[in-house]
Amino acid sequence: MTRPGSLPADEPTPERYANPLVRGFAATRPAFLSVTLVACLIGVAAAYADGVAVNTLTAAVTVIAALLAHAASNVINDYHDAASGADAGNTRRVFPFTGGSRFIQNGVMSARHTAMLGYGLLAAVIPAGLWLSMVSGPALLLIGLAGLTLGWAYSAPPPHLVARGLGELVIAACWLLVVVGADFVQRGAFAWTPVAAGLSFALLVANLLYINQFPDHDSDAAAGKRTVVVRLGPERAKWGYFGITLIAYAWLVLQVGRDNLPQVCAAAAITITLSLNAARQLREHANEPEALAPAIKLTIGAALAHGLLLAATLAFNWR
Repeated sequence: MTRPGSLPADEPTPERYANPLVRGFAATRPAFLSVTLVACLIGVAAAYADGVAVNTLTAAVTVIAALLAHAASNVINDYHDAASGADAGNTRRVFPFTGGSRFIQNGVMSARHTAMLGYGLLAAVIPAGLWLSMVSGPALLLIGLAGLTLGWAYSAPPPHLVARGLGELVIAACWLLVVVGADFVQRGAFAWTPVAAGLSFALLVANLLYINQFPDHDSDAAAGKRTVVVRLGPERAKWGYFGITLIAYAWLVLQVGRDNLPQVCAAAAITITLSLNAARQLREHANEPEALAPAIKLTIGAALAHGLLLAATLAFNWR
């Protein structure tokens, strides 16, 4: 591996991650795993809101398995984006939000070791998933298999779903599956509550992928990665963020209005102020990647705050 002559101060370097354990952990982009933790909290809270007694052991194993799956997907995404050249050619990235972890590009890890780590983490999910399915019910295998398959197919060829403009749908489906799976482990059956609570959160997570595609537009296009933003162009695609936002909050209001969620869950709608602020900034700076960091941070904040409010209002309004 050769190290570039000069790297931005905030990007990873071999010297900074000389310890192999620290290097492997950092390669998973741990800061972004918080959305999966919140998804698990929503799922467990949904079961509790319906009167299910929560098993702390199975809840903890669910969180660990989900975090491993998300970490695996992050690393696998880095590997395949490096193989396609999408990350190497990304000169307009907004690190650490877009352009990958930069571990391969900056000589911190080889592509081979990145692939081994990613697929190793994916394999580590299997024992936990099998145990949870024995405890809660075999149908959990369907949820886990769907999630792992989508996590792999998102980045890896030949499906490479993000390159086919399906990234947002995959992300929304994956995080909804996390919520549904965390609920299923507790109740041992499928229910509507986790879907009612989880979809608005999952759509806000999809918005994070969506806005991250704007700084990556040029390199994605050059690498043949036909995301929605590449297909539409930044000027037209910027309205898609607003559309996803409206659908997410309309879903929440609809579910509360139909009494599928406690009335107090409507408090999660307050995060629309963050989402609309981000939408405004994206509208103004769709072609200026360097100006999008505040909007990306608002998008992360909206998803996390929305999810935490949903989990809290479900947990403290047992019915």
